[in-house]
Amino acid sequence: MELEIERIGVNLIVRIDGDLDLHTVDTLRERIEERLTGELGIQNMILNLKKVDFIDSSGLGFIIGRYKQISNHGGKLKIINVNDSIKQVFKLSGVLNIVDVFTDEQEALQAV
Repeated sequence: MELEIERIGVNLIVRIDGDLDLHTVDTLRERIEERLTGELGIQNMILNLKKVDFIDSSGLGFIIGRYKQISNHGGKLKIINVNDSIKQVFKLSGVLNIVDVFTDEQEALQAV
């Protein structure tokens, strides 16, 4: 799993390359937490899942946890570039009821 994190203004963009599962979520959580606690003024997070092909319940828990963390501070979590199979998992799990999904980073940045 590879991870690229970029800050644009008050937005933290997280680009994930690999599966979101039991084997990867702890590392993801730690790296994102470092940025959130180490930098002042981050309000929103955009998760780019363009290179994610698989997500399990641990990955869903990771996303819901980031949603709670960001929304508790008045921010928004946006998800972009979701393939059809992961979108179906989001639909069945209820993630689509709490998180907005966009097609690309520009669209998500304009919506926050």
